[in-house]
Amino acid sequence: MRKSVKLAIAVAVTASVVFASAFAGGKMENSSAAKSTGADKTIRVFGAFRGEEAARFDEIIKIFNAKTGYNVVYEGSPEFETQILVQAEAGTPPDIAALPQPGMMKNFASRGFIKPLSANVVSKIDENYAKVWKELGTADDGRVYGVFHRVNAKSFVWYPKKAWEAKGYRVPQTWDELLSLQKRMIANGDTPWSIGFESGAATGWVGTDWLEDIMLRTAGPEVYDKWVNHEIPFNDPAVRTALRYMGDIMLDSRNVYGGTTYILTSNFGDSVKPLFDTPPKAYMNRQGNFITGFMPERVQAQLEEEVGVFAFPAINPEWGTPVLGGGDQFVAFNDRPEVQEFLAFLTTWESCAPWAKIGGALFPHKTQNFDDYGNAIERDIAKILVNASVFRFDGSDLMPAEVGAGTFWTGMVDFISGRKAETVLSDIEKSWPEN
Repeated sequence: MRKSVKLAIAVAVTASVVFASAFAGGKMENSSAAKSTGADKTIRVFGAFRGEEAARFDEIIKIFNAKTGYNVVYEGSPEFETQILVQAEAGTPPDIAALPQPGMMKNFASRGFIKPLSANVVSKIDENYAKVWKELGTADDGRVYGVFHRVNAKSFVWYPKKAWEAKGYRVPQTWDELLSLQKRMIANGDTPWSIGFESGAATGWVGTDWLEDIMLRTAGPEVYDKWVNHEIPFNDPAVRTALRYMGDIMLDSRNVYGGTTYILTSNFGDSVKPLFDTPPKAYMNRQGNFITGFMPERVQAQLEEEVGVFAFPAINPEWGTPVLGGGDQFVAFNDRPEVQEFLAFLTTWESCAPWAKIGGALFPHKTQNFDDYGNAIERDIAKILVNASVFRFDGSDLMPAEVGAGTFWTGMVDFISGRKAETVLSDIEKSWPEN
């Protein structure tokens, strides 16, 4: 789901000034003065996460500050994506920024705004991450600029554990096994899926996530990237194939609780609840790691006992079991040693474990201790994430807003409403803005 910010440039400039002023006064003013005498080294970090997420990141910062004697200070803003561009162009950026979009990193690298990571940081990425995370942090010039820390993922299927056990259902490892499971459920008089597209003005984004996940599994990451970047048309045969897979599930009323009417009218958060009725009205819900917060309170209170989760199954074994999601990559606007040292710290599990114990975040680090997660559910989905050889960002978030948060959303609604796949995809293709 897109988290875009559309603000007038005047507002962005004002916000940027306010942000800069905040760092110029108070604590930061004192540290700046101390820095000039060598008594203190302040590292300014700017990002989009706020509230509870910012508070948890601050706990991570405290560990680094205590270890090093540096003074890392984090500032979050709801206008981050606009502000950071204004600051970079004005020559007044923070030391480090947490960029939510890979395209932004590549844009900043091509314009010379950010610095490549030091050899030490790159070696730690090689040591502590799967290859895909280094690739996602690499710009078009072949140099590595981004360090990933906390991430989120969507390629999970949730199920009512006790009801599954009572029925003797088993977790499918492949798409064929998933289809066989669907048939078995239907033969037992059960409904396999509960799916909800409704999300106010953003209705339809659930459908885009489904299609993106299937595209990764049928066409692979390279074709997926071409699709997202419009290097192939939206109605390319690869996209039609993925939509057919999606339609085979969603347009068959035996597969989905309430049929297409329920899909179109039910809120995405409410769609997980039928799994926990007695007896369940459906047995599977595909959604991101955040969906546990929408489950009934009694289920949340006993999450490990009540809920099971597995990876959305592979289709083409060549691509393994990809994961779709998002995350912030930290980039440096200067290459001072202490800045690189903080980025190196973010590659370590020490910088993640406190947040993992509290819950609400996933981390891609190979070196992580899964026992540090607060519950079995997060341990399971963290293992799915770490074991994925393919990870890609939510495609609709990377597409132009007219498409990703417009015709793509509405097109998925139209498809479930009965419009032909070819017509839907052609209409989305026509809406893609010209360069």
